[in-house]
Amino acid sequence: MPAPQTNHAGFEPKGSFAHVNLMVDSFIANAEADDLRAIMRTMLASCPPSTASAFTAAARKRFAQTSTRHPAPLPSAHYALPTAGLAEASPSLPATLRRARALYGAGLGFAGLALLTSVARGTLGLRWDLDGPLADTLAAVDADIAQALQSCREEFGSGRVADVDAARATLQELEATLIASQDDTARWEGDFPFERALVDVQHWKL
Repeated sequence: MPAPQTNHAGFEPKGSFAHVNLMVDSFIANAEADDLRAIMRTMLASCPPSTASAFTAAARKRFAQTSTRHPAPLPSAHYALPTAGLAEASPSLPATLRRARALYGAGLGFAGLALLTSVARGTLGLRWDLDGPLADTLAAVDADIAQALQSCREEFGSGRVADVDAARATLQELEATLIASQDDTARWEGDFPFERALVDVQHWKL
């Protein structure tokens, strides 16, 4: 028989902690991030689809509560020009990409897409080593934008888009940014890094 729960002196569970076993909460607070990821993936893969829906709904609620803590960085903040005029990723770029991926992965496609548009816009006027790490990063951003667009379609299809005009403006800004990037890279005979993203956004009109 399970041991009875006992309150520590002076401890009264509040808010969400009232619904979490104290031992489980201790584990969550101290586990390594990689362990938590593996456990969540295993749990969500073995549970009914409704569990994954509840998980992403909780994630969206969390993002809504913390959105003011993560102001969008300026496009120029994503890149640095250390040598020879060739751009490199700035230290802040990986964090921006993680944030965007978390947003569109939780079903907030338009919010994630706005961050990725900023990343694409920041490349305007820059050149980079076509065989260097930034080229690889931009190829990943191209795939990210395509995935964010799919998240946007699901967000719109589920009726969770409250402001359709704002959503449409986000798509239009992305398309204009990618066209400008295509023209910009052509001027210095670079490889346009967002081919897939441009095709995707041009084939979906709200």
